[in-house]
Amino acid sequence: MRRPRGEPGSRAPRPTEGATGAGPGEPWSPSPNSMLRVLLSAQASAARLSGLLLLPPVQPCCLGPSKWGDRPPGGGLHAGPVQGLQRLLEQARSPGELLRWLGQNPTKVRAHHYPVALRRLGQLLGSQPRPPPVEQATLQDLSQLIIRNCPSFDIHTIHVCLHLAVLLGFPSDGPLMCALEQERRFRLPPKPPPTLQPGLRSGQRLEAALSCPRFLRRPQQHLIRSLAEARPEELTPHVMVLLAQHLARHRLREPQLLEAIAHFLVVQEAQLSSKVVQKLVLPFGRLNYLPLEQQFMPCLERILAREAGVAPLATVNILMSLCQLRCLPFRALHFVFSPSFINHVSGTPHALIVRRYLSLLDTAVELELPGYRGPRLPRRQQVPIFPQPLITDRARCKYSHKDIVAEGLRQLLGEEKYRQDLTVPPGYCTDFLLCVSSSGAVLPVRTQDPFLPYPPRSCPQGQAASQPTTHDPAQRVVLMLRERWHFCRDGRVLLGSRALRERHLGLLGYQLLPLPFEELESQRGLPQLKSYLRQKLQALGLRWGPEGG
Repeated sequence: MRRPRGEPGSRAPRPTEGATGAGPGEPWSPSPNSMLRVLLSAQASAARLSGLLLLPPVQPCCLGPSKWGDRPPGGGLHAGPVQGLQRLLEQARSPGELLRWLGQNPTKVRAHHYPVALRRLGQLLGSQPRPPPVEQATLQDLSQLIIRNCPSFDIHTIHVCLHLAVLLGFPSDGPLMCALEQERRFRLPPKPPPTLQPGLRSGQRLEAALSCPRFLRRPQQHLIRSLAEARPEELTPHVMVLLAQHLARHRLREPQLLEAIAHFLVVQEAQLSSKVVQKLVLPFGRLNYLPLEQQFMPCLERILAREAGVAPLATVNILMSLCQLRCLPFRALHFVFSPSFINHVSGTPHALIVRRYLSLLDTAVELELPGYRGPRLPRRQQVPIFPQPLITDRARCKYSHKDIVAEGLRQLLGEEKYRQDLTVPPGYCTDFLLCVSSSGAVLPVRTQDPFLPYPPRSCPQGQAASQPTTHDPAQRVVLMLRERWHFCRDGRVLLGSRALRERHLGLLGYQLLPLPFEELESQRGLPQLKSYLRQKLQALGLRWGPEGG
């Protein structure tokens, strides 16, 4: 038997978002969100959904390297040839070659070879951006082989084939899916489905899909975008919390889905506790997105008024998200700055984090809310807001441009003329800080006080510092690294915490010099970076002596 020829070195492209199954005689390619459509489909049976989602996922259901052992089930005299056929299937270079190996070796084919073939088909179709057309006859023949032999499959193999067929986009009402589902029901009689409200079935399906480890590990933006098509009235709070957490974790600024979360919050206001609301509101502040839903802010103000004393930490977390959006409600600020609330949280396990958040809220009141006349956080209760670089910066320090920028500044200015990672009042950590004279000369930092006063001298307590003035003639210039992870994914919008820091530093009187990651990544080597920094500093009118390099 000769091995069929393929096209060596050729790899099939990855499926596009709009690809769907084709009719008879038309080329076919899978849709990457076909599983999502099955999950959301109102026609999907409860038994099938329980087989696909609610049962624990079997290990070989992903389209990755084979998880099966080398020894086929049952062993026997044909173990060697069976193993050889599995290797041939795993190394097939085209869908047609897969079919030929299965069709030409009927005596060597075992049940577990069919999941191997389906997995390899997915790898071939998903290895490049645009997959080649697949003949409908090829898929029909593969389906017929599986249908003809599925009565001999065990329940494990049937589950694997179901998972892979769904991921590959086989029609839910097609002969392959129907045959596999029928065999699954024969081997595993379905339990009576739990009593669910009709409107919550799609929510249960989404919850199962979003809870799977594979979805949580990797951000699937096209899947998230498709999830926004579900009506929020049909979903459960837990599902919406999962969606909100996924958006926040992966920095996915999806307006359609964020609006759906905002609408859900408004519709379900009476049923939601502040502990759930804090999780639903989190992505709005983190992603710097103020929803268009007109009742969003009035709804949150009512929830805060109703439950502020019940869950102090949740209350402060909600206000933190609103602080990033510059939408702080005065009534809630009156409550959290009241002596009774402060005394109440002082004896709780989360007292330090609450005091830190209250300190940030007090700073926002000082700088951004000139009309506020209520109570403030006492000075003795205030703590530094962010006394060290943020967790994301520490976690990604090996990807940061900070070290090479620091070396460029050292060679350009001299190490005595800048400070790195300096925390300035009221507690913001700066990347690089320069002291500059009124004539534009960069001064040695050791000869100057690098801190501007807080509260700003130009502003009595409670008045905004939109135009701060200082009696100190020296300016403070802060070089701000804008790394890739400081932005929402696939966008140019700064994350809420980054925008808040830059906004407050500017209101305090620091002159900001952003260094965007696109510009930093385009510099090839230290000489180019030094030239780039020189141009940036000179554009601000700064000058320095020859001793600085």
